[in-house]
Amino acid sequence: MNSFRSILRSSAIKPQAQPTNPSWQWQPKQVAAFAFAFAVSAALVNFSYAQIIHAQSPPDTDSKNQPPRFRLDEVRSHGRDAEEKWIIKGNKVYNITDWIPGHPGGEVILRAVGGPVDQYWNIFTIHKKQEVYDILDSFYIGDVDPRDLVDGKVPVEQLADPFKNDPKRDERLIVHSARPFNAETPEEGLNAFITPDDLFYVRQHMWVPEVFEASHKLVVELADGEEKEYSIQDLKKKFKEHSITATLQCSGNRRKHMTDESRSTNGLQWEGGAISNAEWTGVRLRDVLKDAGVRVDDLPSDIKHVQFEGAEAYGASIPIEKAVDQFGDVLLAYKMNGHPLAPDHGYPLRLLAPGNVAARSVKWITRVRLSEEESTSQWQRRDYKCFGPNIGSQQADWDSAPAIQETPVQSAITSLRDVTPHSAQDSKLLQVYGLEEDSIAVEGYSYAGGGRRIIRVDVSADNGRTWHQAELLPDTAKGAKAWAWSRWRWVLPRQQAGRCFVVKAVDEAYNTQPGEYEPNYNFRGNLTSSWHRVGYRAKPS
Repeated sequence: MNSFRSILRSSAIKPQAQPTNPSWQWQPKQVAAFAFAFAVSAALVNFSYAQIIHAQSPPDTDSKNQPPRFRLDEVRSHGRDAEEKWIIKGNKVYNITDWIPGHPGGEVILRAVGGPVDQYWNIFTIHKKQEVYDILDSFYIGDVDPRDLVDGKVPVEQLADPFKNDPKRDERLIVHSARPFNAETPEEGLNAFITPDDLFYVRQHMWVPEVFEASHKLVVELADGEEKEYSIQDLKKKFKEHSITATLQCSGNRRKHMTDESRSTNGLQWEGGAISNAEWTGVRLRDVLKDAGVRVDDLPSDIKHVQFEGAEAYGASIPIEKAVDQFGDVLLAYKMNGHPLAPDHGYPLRLLAPGNVAARSVKWITRVRLSEEESTSQWQRRDYKCFGPNIGSQQADWDSAPAIQETPVQSAITSLRDVTPHSAQDSKLLQVYGLEEDSIAVEGYSYAGGGRRIIRVDVSADNGRTWHQAELLPDTAKGAKAWAWSRWRWVLPRQQAGRCFVVKAVDEAYNTQPGEYEPNYNFRGNLTSSWHRVGYRAKPS
């Protein structure tokens, strides 16, 4: 039996290319914009170096030529709740009070105030650019007092660990990064219609925030700034509960296949397991927006998008038409497969936008905002977009490309195994297909975004020269549209098998998958959906 891991590895037809640095990169226009914003901020504040620290206790200095020195206790006093907020970078101290409103990562910077920022910049490597260092230098106010340093550095115990509350994960997950945690669903999870909670793929951009159902609040902010707040209990008591079956797929699912078959791509090198399927339970976003005062059946012309923010500062948005569609099934979900959401999947409340790329289904959701503009987060404006095969990261005009919402038709082979009539279990399967000889059972998933139903899965045992239709397996999916994947199976005599199996799916709009990778190459490796090929070698008799 070919394991799913070996199947995915064997799918490479070309030598593997090495992925490039997956870090999000600053572009010249953005650097200039941020520099301009900070310059304007500094001009408005118009404070002198002495004024920056005039309200603080006199810093220690050995001579007039040395910069002020601050004890760690004093830096800690300038934390989240202080009027002025300081951070440490290396051994230097910065007053970033006026940086925070324009910080492109939102209020996530508040996790670092009052202490070192280095461990966060190791996560958000976007900051590790000279132009960013230059901007930070404009907020420099002094150094950490040498009496508080160990071997010339801030002591390790002073470095906050943002991942300390991350949950324990199932060892069967296929891990791509530990901090933040990102892992694929293993074969056994992909070969079931409903993915078990503990095997559902995990995509984290940051840490798992520590939140509690009893105190968690959701704020709905209308276009005029009016706000309405809901607790989890408010949602459960006030609105009708709904359940849908929906597949979530990372935009980078199968990115490694594009790297292997075409060229190097930026980002985590997901194989075919950054996709999973579950039953989700919650209340309709449409109902909550209506209760908050939105005219869901007669939308104002100035509301184009619904923005969402998570407790860890992640942000995204979807078009208002999707949010209020009575057949769109957008949920504020609090259950997954009949259980409270797991921490990795958004406990206690998450958005579920079925049919859209998973990046729009914000976890640990705290705010819903009606707006004329889409979310300004980097995950909306930059990370999840596609460009032509001739465009590299340095040439990309991010503003010219729309954010990914619905996803294209997709399929993959997840299991390729030999079956024999000499096995009691296998013989039952062979009888279903009218076979009495040694055979091969091929299985996998197929899925299309936008709620489009899969109508056909074509499978080839000879690298695409001849084709056969696989059986679409029955399921128990719930929802107004086809939000869940369709599993499929094809069983054929072993003597008919060539050296390469291929699969492609067709949705109800007759969209199908492209045969090759290069024509659809994009440097981010998003929306990889070309034919999935898996090599096969018969075992000796």
